Amino acid sequence: MELREVLAALRAGWWLPLIGLVVGGAAALIVSLLQAPLYTSSTQLFVSTRDTASTSEAFQGSQFSQQRVTSYARLITGEELAQRVIDRLGLEVSPGELSARITATAMSNTVLIDVTVTDESPERTQRIADAVGAEFTEFAAELETPDGADVSPVKVTVTDGAEVASAPSSPQTTRNVALGLLVGLLVGAGLAILRVRMDRTVKDPDEVVQLTGVPVIGTVLRDDALEKRHVVDRNSTTRTAEDYRQLRTNLQFLNVDQPPKVIMVTSALPSEGKTTAVVNLGLALADAGRTVTIVEADLRKPKVTRYLGIVGGVGLTNVLAGTAEVEDVVQRYGPSGLSVIASGPTPPNPGELLASSNMHAFLEKLRSGNDFVLVDAPPLLPVADSTGLAVYMDGVLLSVRYGSTRKEQLQQAAVSLERVGAKTLGVILNIVPARAELASAYGYGYGYGYGSEPEGGTKGGKRRA
Repeated sequence: MELREVLAALRAGWWLPLIGLVVGGAAALIVSLLQAPLYTSSTQLFVSTRDTASTSEAFQGSQFSQQRVTSYARLITGEELAQRVIDRLGLEVSPGELSARITATAMSNTVLIDVTVTDESPERTQRIADAVGAEFTEFAAELETPDGADVSPVKVTVTDGAEVASAPSSPQTTRNVALGLLVGLLVGAGLAILRVRMDRTVKDPDEVVQLTGVPVIGTVLRDDALEKRHVVDRNSTTRTAEDYRQLRTNLQFLNVDQPPKVIMVTSALPSEGKTTAVVNLGLALADAGRTVTIVEADLRKPKVTRYLGIVGGVGLTNVLAGTAEVEDVVQRYGPSGLSVIASGPTPPNPGELLASSNMHAFLEKLRSGNDFVLVDAPPLLPVADSTGLAVYMDGVLLSVRYGSTRKEQLQQAAVSLERVGAKTLGVILNIVPARAELASAYGYGYGYGYGSEPEGGTKGGKRRA
């Protein structure tokens, strides 16, 4: 995963690191506040040998002491010494519990042993540490004194006495909260990246090329008003209106020498914006002076006539069945050069009807009288209607819903078209959120209405300073 993709993932899921930061810091703070404060007191022991008259004896005694300190450190944390401390101080704990509170560290290449005691009471901690030093001095002398001798050759001396701790050593609330914030931030960032890695929906134009072999020729921003009325205000300069004008321009320049005239618009699955794309692309082409006919070929769930508010009684199926002529079912829409042919009555065999020779002859007749024929076809994956129809087309446009269409679905749709020899012209990436990285890349962050302000100032005639 490249750095650019990581940054994009963090931007898309910025709220996950934020939540992780808050949760991690709060959890660390709560845990720290719930912990009982612990105090630490330390003492230091010095191990030496007696009767070192010469330098060589002193050196040998030093080596002997260094060999002893590691064993002594283990003895200090043992239950035998803990029992002696308990008896000395009259503590009401078991030897195992007390030994767990004592740590001893043998300093490397020295004859020093650092002893640390941790307890909930600072005064008791100091008394235990002092008792450990005193008891171990006697305990070591007992162990090292040979049989028949009165004095041990090894001497253990307390060099640093224990002091009463002025502040608890645990919990370290500030450190814990800082670590909690850091861990929460990293976990949140990891989840944000994992969320993108696990996301199998189509969001990247480069992925579209890899999956289909064709480019994205149009990107349409999410528009709540368009989702309700389905038709763009053609006189407006909103971002969505500009998106369809840009799609119109890209479509016209796909092949300058032999531009496609009969074009099918379909999708992998329903609810991916194909009918809205057909309607508004047709209007945009008509506004540019082109003669356009939209054919409502989604015979199972026709929506074009409903979106445009025109009659849907007779139409395509009547022409294909031979009960009506093309001229009888064509409906003009508005003052521009846009015509619509409704789907007509729902037949029992939509797939066979759309793949029939009558359908081919019908499209050829429309080709001769129009600059563009846009066919709103059924989705490719749920039914086989569109694959039989696609062979009669100059090209196919695939409508893909940003963040909804899955990669494998898009790839399967492209393969189904390739299998029948249909030519896929490109992909329309629909319903792109304004906050998406793709929207920013296309300059949508500059807002709607670019160039729409009347010359000479703003509303009310006031000029900008």
